[in-house]
Amino acid sequence: MKTLKNKKKAGDIPLLICVFLMACFGCLMIYSASNYTALVQYGDSLYFVKKQIIGVVLGAVAMVGACFLPYKKLMKFRYPAIIIAVVLLALVFVPGIGITNYGATRWIGFGGVTIQPSEIAKYAYALFAAAYFAKNSEKVKTVKGVLPVLAVGVALCLLIIIEPNMSITMCVGLLMLALVFLSGTNLKQLLVVLIPFIIAVPVLIILEPYRLKRLSAFLDPWASPKDEGYQLIQSLYALGNGGLFGTGLFNSTQKYRFLPFAESDFILAIMGEELGFIGLLIFFSFCGFIVYRGFKIAGKCQDRFGYLLASGFTLVYGIQVVINALVVSGAIPPTGLPLPLISSGNTSLIITMASAGVLYNVSRQD
Repeated sequence: MKTLKNKKKAGDIPLLICVFLMACFGCLMIYSASNYTALVQYGDSLYFVKKQIIGVVLGAVAMVGACFLPYKKLMKFRYPAIIIAVVLLALVFVPGIGITNYGATRWIGFGGVTIQPSEIAKYAYALFAAAYFAKNSEKVKTVKGVLPVLAVGVALCLLIIIEPNMSITMCVGLLMLALVFLSGTNLKQLLVVLIPFIIAVPVLIILEPYRLKRLSAFLDPWASPKDEGYQLIQSLYALGNGGLFGTGLFNSTQKYRFLPFAESDFILAIMGEELGFIGLLIFFSFCGFIVYRGFKIAGKCQDRFGYLLASGFTLVYGIQVVINALVVSGAIPPTGLPLPLISSGNTSLIITMASAGVLYNVSRQD
């Protein structure tokens, strides 16, 4: 009986399998979406796929490693994690280190390695907030008690928005609100946080002319079909061309340099064109499965830190999938945001897979 009691229970293997299969499926879709562009620009149709496969391998290693790292030990890394996130975000603005593409400085480069710090910041913040609320469960009843979490969240949002990166700022902001709510704060305290957040969104849009242009393009993309409205129109063409069952894998026409960022931020449009509405329903059912398993793990965890950590990591994934889908379908103004586990980009891929390993570890809690 004693041996059985000390034996750790099996973790959520289906979650790990689903995450890994999604990452592999991402490689397939990246090849389909990028092979022509990669051949024209780099002389190698496998250019983006090769990089993504490296990310899948490193992500799998990180995921397996996280499976065996007791999640409770992560609590002591809450301050180092958030400090590293802030430093990396600050390095984006250092000449020679920060990398600018299409008017935005969102990456840092060391040698041949490129990192997007905002992807790391989301998970670092989830860890920090979970640890703080777990150690200060009584303080969340007051505004003063949640101020440290709000202050760190706002600081990250400010560093990200000036890159500029409105989409990731929205992700961190929504994550902050969700974690404050899940921490057990009362409705009045949540409203104190929510009202400034609601006011900040239109202010941030007004402050930057390019955001106003994107908002205008969202409201009427055909008013500027060759400028701000171009990308959204091409995305809608792709989704419309896919119909119910799609044109078939590798048969997209929009990937022939009609749709910008077809292998990254707008890969969902290519998926819709090739796999159709039915294919997207199946894909989103897998996304829903990951979110469901994540929240199920959180709900079953008897440890407050594990509950908030699992909830936070699941929210990061879920929020990003939803925002990406809304952007690609034209439901919200266009903004650059990768589709987790699918879009080209190793920073997001590796850290998302690692977070799945953490969720698995939480699922094995005694």
